[in-house]
Amino acid sequence: MMLNLSRLVLASGNQGKIEEFQPLLAPLGIELISQADLGIESAEETGLSFVENALIKARHACVLSGLPALADDSGLSVEALQGAPGIYSARIAGPGVSDAEKVRALLQQMQNVPADSRQGCYHCAIVLMRHPLDPIPIIAEGHLNGIVLEKENGVAGFGFDPVFYLPEHRCTVAQLSMLQKNKISHRAQAVSKLLAQL
Repeated sequence: MMLNLSRLVLASGNQGKIEEFQPLLAPLGIELISQADLGIESAEETGLSFVENALIKARHACVLSGLPALADDSGLSVEALQGAPGIYSARIAGPGVSDAEKVRALLQQMQNVPADSRQGCYHCAIVLMRHPLDPIPIIAEGHLNGIVLEKENGVAGFGFDPVFYLPEHRCTVAQLSMLQKNKISHRAQAVSKLLAQL
């Protein structure tokens, strides 16, 4: 599908996501505007999957901005927790809490999980919607496998990055540079697939 896009509203107020998305979209010359900069409040995430929530957020941003919208819904699914926190990753410790509090809540839930059973997967679903009634939104997904550590290591990134260890890189996501992260992350993979469809 060929689209002529010069401006997109990002259906998020998360500064970390904006900093990740901007360089990924830069090669296409697309200006990315945060919905927060337009005074748009976050949509209520009532979906039961990452894709459903991304669709809800993209449509919400389209309606209120009058612009094409890009939305992602991402989170960490841990096998030992039956896939939790999953779509509730951002709200694992309640609404409006810090990343540090989210990490503490996750580690508390996993305090009795042995080292050989701490596998997890970062998952990202991205939706690009041209207008609120777009019948064929572009959907792309990516994932990144790793292990949830028992304590934090690294200061970069956001969310659960300080405790999400990548065995093949021998470090946590929070120890990667932004350049490295933008090559391998679940979000980078999803964006790459999205761009291929554009």
